Amino acid sequence: MAGMSCARRLAALGHDVVLFDKGRGPGGRMASRRIEHEGRTLRFDHGAQYFTARDQRFQTQVDEWEQMGVVARWDTAGKDAWVGTPAMNAPLKAMSDGLDVRFGTRVEAIEPADGGWQLVGEGTPDARFDTVVVAVPAEQAAPLLSELAPVASDLAARTVSDPCWTLMVAFESPVQFQGDTIREDGPIGWAARNNSKPGRESDECWVVQGSPAWSRQHLEDDAASVAAVLLGAFTNQVGGDLPPVLTKTAHRWRYARSGSAAEGHWWDSRNKVGVCGDWLIAPRVEAAYLSGLELAEAIGTAG
Repeated sequence: MAGMSCARRLAALGHDVVLFDKGRGPGGRMASRRIEHEGRTLRFDHGAQYFTARDQRFQTQVDEWEQMGVVARWDTAGKDAWVGTPAMNAPLKAMSDGLDVRFGTRVEAIEPADGGWQLVGEGTPDARFDTVVVAVPAEQAAPLLSELAPVASDLAARTVSDPCWTLMVAFESPVQFQGDTIREDGPIGWAARNNSKPGRESDECWVVQGSPAWSRQHLEDDAASVAAVLLGAFTNQVGGDLPPVLTKTAHRWRYARSGSAAEGHWWDSRNKVGVCGDWLIAPRVEAAYLSGLELAEAIGTAG
């Protein structure tokens, strides 16, 4: 979200922008997972579950997304809760339209080159860039910035994220439970009936996320054992027998919920190095958007 926000504003200001992402498609921590099971496609929002819009700049963007049909309100999580439709990554897909986004590219280092910057890593181009923006979680930003922006690197190193183990489980029939969400119960930090969100298909799919403390305690456990524990906790919370499980799997988000450096964005106008991300403001989708937007405005002002 931060990188896309920054890139779109920079492009609107007349800059030529190229984005590089190690993932296979738009999403990041707003990603959605598709699992094929016996001819059925099961879908899970296994990262961010919803977002809110409080700043007018982000509200304006959300209104535009609503008109495009890529977001909708999800009152189950609160009157101010929004989700992407038909999946959480829908706004990111919309933002990527018209941009030069190169997925499957792992940037391992950024080196000086002829008064600009050269990217180093699998799939990176043999090209020089005038300006470089780093829009990744703090723990990943710190090593990338250690040589070219040590002050920003140190700031990132001091901003620690919370991890999250996430269980994705599909059932043969609806789970008999009064409500579509569970909040903070034992190892569970959050659970949601994914198909209760607007624009979803009817398959009974649940996302069960471990609490930050539990996830950190079990960070290096194997996925199968994590899935078993979270499913057991979910069963206890629901009460009674669950329908037969069609499929289940666990995903570890090592950097799920960002810390907060309270900086907004970071920009070195002399060396033309910028940093944006939710961790520079707060652990919210809106914060990521605003950090990228504000960095782009700073770069645009600097010319």
